[in-house]
Amino acid sequence: MTALAGYPASQADAVRAHVRQLRDHGASYEASGNAAGAGAMTVHDLMNGGGQVTARTAGALLAVTTAQIELRRVPAGGVTWRLRSLTAMGHGAARIARALEVHPETAQKLVRGTAATVSPELAAQVCALFDAWWDKKPPRRTRAERVAATAALKRAARHDWPCPLGLDEEEIDEPGYRPLCGWRPADGRGIAPDITPATAATRRPHRQAEQEIGA
Repeated sequence: MTALAGYPASQADAVRAHVRQLRDHGASYEASGNAAGAGAMTVHDLMNGGGQVTARTAGALLAVTTAQIELRRVPAGGVTWRLRSLTAMGHGAARIARALEVHPETAQKLVRGTAATVSPELAAQVCALFDAWWDKKPPRRTRAERVAATAALKRAARHDWPCPLGLDEEEIDEPGYRPLCGWRPADGRGIAPDITPATAATRRPHRQAEQEIGA
């Protein structure tokens, strides 16, 4: 693995180990980089061995604490209910994961409600996805899409998750929020557009593998 510029390999490993500890706490590459005054790509290159970081940046990363990262977390309740309501429109966790560029298990945890906090970046991305899909059903062009949509609708009905119109947008992000409405079938206003990952040149690296949620 590439050593940091001006750093011996042993100290470079210490910096990477510290960043991994921040990741275990739920920090994305972007969150760690922002806290250290560096960019997400700098941290991404460091952790994947393809780039070098100055001793100054390395020192800044080592100075980042989990407390700093924790201050950037937001409650996951609003995110969970937005995604559950999209499930009630037929959007499965796999389709949601592709649109958000997160691991499928991350999307599952959010929909199940087992994540206590999320990064502000992920919360904003979920809001954007909600705005794009709240009144639309998923496409059913293939057998796999039809099966996934049917499974999502059954899951929402089984758990009594409301469609987006059943949510109170003024209260949804309040801790402990529970919608007053339950599941009801919804026709929507057309088919939701496919939201595909950004190109490799512009993709935010932490979307590929980072933990964006906190237990």
